[in-house]
Amino acid sequence: MRSRSKRTRRPLSVASAALGLLLVGIAATPAHAESVRDMQWHLDAMHAEEMWKISKGEGVTVAVIDSGVDDSLADLKGQVLDGKDYSEQRGDEHTDIDEHGTSMAALIAATGARGPQQGSYGLAPAAKILPIRMRYATENYGQVDNKAEYSRVLTRAIRYAADTDAQIINISMGSSNAPGRKNVGTPELASAVRYAIAKGKLIFAAVGNSGDESNLAEYPASTPGVVGVAAADKNGKALETSQSGPQVDLTAPGEDIINACLEGTQVCTGSGTSASTALASASAALIWAQHPDWTNHQVLRVMLNTAGKANSGAQRTDFIGYGIVRPRIALKNPGDPGPANEFPLPDLAAAASEPPSAETSPSAGAGGHDSVTDKSKPATAASADSDGVGPSWVALGVAASALLAAAVAIPALRARRRRSTPVPAAPLLPPPYPPYGTPQQPPAYGSPPGHMTPPPGSGPGQG
Repeated sequence: MRSRSKRTRRPLSVASAALGLLLVGIAATPAHAESVRDMQWHLDAMHAEEMWKISKGEGVTVAVIDSGVDDSLADLKGQVLDGKDYSEQRGDEHTDIDEHGTSMAALIAATGARGPQQGSYGLAPAAKILPIRMRYATENYGQVDNKAEYSRVLTRAIRYAADTDAQIINISMGSSNAPGRKNVGTPELASAVRYAIAKGKLIFAAVGNSGDESNLAEYPASTPGVVGVAAADKNGKALETSQSGPQVDLTAPGEDIINACLEGTQVCTGSGTSASTALASASAALIWAQHPDWTNHQVLRVMLNTAGKANSGAQRTDFIGYGIVRPRIALKNPGDPGPANEFPLPDLAAAASEPPSAETSPSAGAGGHDSVTDKSKPATAASADSDGVGPSWVALGVAASALLAAAVAIPALRARRRRSTPVPAAPLLPPPYPPYGTPQQPPAYGSPPGHMTPPPGSGPGQG
């Protein structure tokens, strides 16, 4: 299951025939259309230009465990290393049939190389990407337990990433246990996470997009030691669809996020916890590049300490975790990074102290079984601090995405596979090369059961 719906920016005449029921509405492109960078409101809200004077993530590698990363994308040229392929589909880790992993990589490390009008930027444009392609949901369909196979391959992928030079592991994917079973949140997956942490890695994973529906705990975000990332809107509140619970550790922008992609005009917009996870990973890359002597524990501790807190004053809530990431504050005034060898989140130690046969309580933060969190509580807004991403998002978001607001009415978000949804492109420069191609039909990657894809278990991916 993916955590992000995606829309490709292209002219209305093409879009109207292709969208079907997925798009609520499109208006004509204003004559004063902004550049792609101008429409990346999240970069303005996070003060990217100011941060880039201090750090761009140079020297840091982010492993992207996803659907593959296409290194032919103009804004990712020179950013993508050779990684690992666990899929039986055509190509290798540089082949992205679903087009999801490439978008996540672009949110992290795109360089704007496509030009002043069409170029997009990642939050850490000097970081490198290590692509690790997961299996697709339809592989060996009917022959394997799809959820268990997802967990098995993810376990291998995490261990592979742990043995590389990548400091950060981004997993914009997730799946819940089958009813009455623990075929996703397995001991083997938990062991792989502990192994990666012991090797000095930070793991960020999407908590999922069924917050307004089942809200079942998803893995690996619910695995102890993984930093579960939720998505916030432009008002600094948790998206209605962003899942809540003890697995939420941090929050990042996740509404109407613009990034380079493979389809059409190669510019997409979407919402969900996949994008917010990528931005959390990129935030860690900025901080780690500035403080290369810090350990994974210290980088995470500073991220937690500098996060924008809830307006209620609570240290942590089930909707935004310990707050909304603020890498600018972490770069300017990080404070004491604390012990180099102590993991700053409580779930890892709590899981280690449990008897092997004990059931994991949802209140312990490990998300060991699929309990439904009470969604009757309102989403908690972030701090009003202008350096954060609370109400300050409103002014920046409205100014930076005026074109987007005029062009598109965003449909309700769901954690399910969707076609890329076109919206108007920035003018002047045509795409430097043709669209990548049409994804497999039915969608082959990451669709949860009961939606578009026939497999009974959700494959990897949520974004």
